[in-house]
Amino acid sequence: MKFLLATFLLSSTNAFSPSIQSSSRTTRPQLSQLEASKCGNYDYDVIIVGCGVGGHGAALHSRAQDLTTAVFSGRDVGGTCVNRGCVPSKALLAASGRVREMQNEAHLSEFGITVEGGKDSIKYDREGVANHAKQLANRVKGNLEGSLVALGVDIVEGKGILTGKANEVKDDASGKVYTAKDIILAPGSIPFVPPGVTVDEKTVYTSDGALELQSVPEWVAIIGSGYIGLEFSDVYTALGSEVTFIEALPNIMPTFDREIAKMAERLLIRDRPIDYRTGVFASEVTPGIPGVKPVTIKMIDAQTKEHVETLEVDAAMVATGRVPNTKDMGLEAMGIETQRGFVAVNEKMQVLTKHDGGEVVPGVWCIGDANGKMMLAHAASAQGISAIENICGREHAVNHDAIPAACFTHPEIAMVGPTEEQAIERAEKEGWTLGKSQGNFRANSKALAELEGNGIAKVLYNKDTGKVVAVHIIGIHAADLIQECANAVAAGTTVQELSMMVHTHPTLCEVLDEAFKGAVVNQLTSKIQGELTTLVDELERYKLRPIARNMHSCIVSCYDKAGKNGRKEQIEQCTNQCQVPYQLAGNVTQQEIGNFQNRLQRAMVQCQDDAQGSITPDMHNDDKKMRKVEDAMLKCIDSAIQKSRDGLKPMKQRIESQLK
Repeated sequence: MKFLLATFLLSSTNAFSPSIQSSSRTTRPQLSQLEASKCGNYDYDVIIVGCGVGGHGAALHSRAQDLTTAVFSGRDVGGTCVNRGCVPSKALLAASGRVREMQNEAHLSEFGITVEGGKDSIKYDREGVANHAKQLANRVKGNLEGSLVALGVDIVEGKGILTGKANEVKDDASGKVYTAKDIILAPGSIPFVPPGVTVDEKTVYTSDGALELQSVPEWVAIIGSGYIGLEFSDVYTALGSEVTFIEALPNIMPTFDREIAKMAERLLIRDRPIDYRTGVFASEVTPGIPGVKPVTIKMIDAQTKEHVETLEVDAAMVATGRVPNTKDMGLEAMGIETQRGFVAVNEKMQVLTKHDGGEVVPGVWCIGDANGKMMLAHAASAQGISAIENICGREHAVNHDAIPAACFTHPEIAMVGPTEEQAIERAEKEGWTLGKSQGNFRANSKALAELEGNGIAKVLYNKDTGKVVAVHIIGIHAADLIQECANAVAAGTTVQELSMMVHTHPTLCEVLDEAFKGAVVNQLTSKIQGELTTLVDELERYKLRPIARNMHSCIVSCYDKAGKNGRKEQIEQCTNQCQVPYQLAGNVTQQEIGNFQNRLQRAMVQCQDDAQGSITPDMHNDDKKMRKVEDAMLKCIDSAIQKSRDGLKPMKQRIESQLK
């Protein structure tokens, strides 16, 4: 099938990548005559300015293509993600998550576990937790640097600056100028601090300072409720802090799918010592002195700009996003204009002179946060690989809709593709029909075994083609589950194909299996659902409405008979009796329709089970045989639907006979 074929092709590509043996010296080795001829008049084929995840990915792929490569690390091998971002934050989340779990006595008791001394006996060492994060960052940084050296990538410790001349990069530390046929800019980003906010990285800090975990404040305000803010609220509340979110937009978690955000609010905010303010700016934030003077936060209305409230807290974290780290890179000298620091690029990652109507700057590329297309570490890596592909003459463009993202809270949130709101707009604009299906963690054996039944997996798909458009998950290990969905989006896999793929039992991935199968059923049952809706509408109009009218007339007569002197109890008894016929009619209708839907559901599930049961191991790589099984399943489901359609008229007659 298409999905399996795509996976095989990707594996084959990796398998045939050239193996490179190289010196492990960190200084630039003498080029052989062969390498010199490849470089022509340049020191290198490729120079990469920046050594974060994006620069690292580009460098590895560059060497895999046998291109001589140098990376300007800016004295920051690993960049933000490894040193001050996604890697150390996962260490804090892992440690604090253990504390939360061990202090949750009710949760542990359901496992039959009791902690001697109760939750108050669970202690943690703040410095130990912080050291865990630092040690992890250092370990990953060392591994990253080692992988570059092992492949013969030269690491220049200084910051790379464009000189204004084509193919040149200057080392800001030594002043030495290096040349390359192609230059990839990968400078990353830095935390954005809004005007009026004073940061001391002690009591008012960005994510950089928060990762140091210098203290665990009793009350911390987090300005911004995106990925970073949510993850740190998880850490702080697990370690004993109270949290207040300050969000400028009308909704908490504004960038998330709204359905997922509402569930996240229930699971991650309401049940924890967290409150929030929305529609307000933190217009002025003044640092305090730990244990002496509080942090002062003045808030104004986002619309009127009028002062609405002043908070005094122990600490404030600024999580208002990030901005490109492109200042003083020499972009202006190359005639490159930026918008708010972002560098304009085309789909090939070639740098443009400006965002609107800009021309390609020959031999200059930009990847990662600096181009603003998708500010995620793995997106930067994908863009770096894509840039190298285009440098090698193999035209390539990154499908950003297929790049997943995750928020590592407890439970996790993960997504790939547009939100449901964005998908609705896209479908209307492009002229296709959006489908939606859902799987539930509460019906999953593995999730229930973990006592983690909260959460859903929502699959959005194109009804016309069956292709997966987006998936949004909230639940245990959502960040791991999303990869299957990202692969499906990238490969153009349909929900029909996914519904036929066997998922391991009992595992969490069966939540997705439920959603994929549900999507197939939704497509097949759309017609019968329309007929059922028409039937219910007719019953409501011609049977239930007259009964409802009689009920209301009866209730009015109860009040008329009682008059002003009637007792309240007498009126209630009378009106309750008036409601009995309508309630019975509603119960009869709901029971018949419920039984009808259950019968149809059981029949379709049996078709799917029979189909999966007929699949033998040798059939997985045989598209023809798998298609035959899929066709048999669809024929079975279609037959079940037709039988159910034949049963609509008798069901209506049964309901009508009981409503007389």
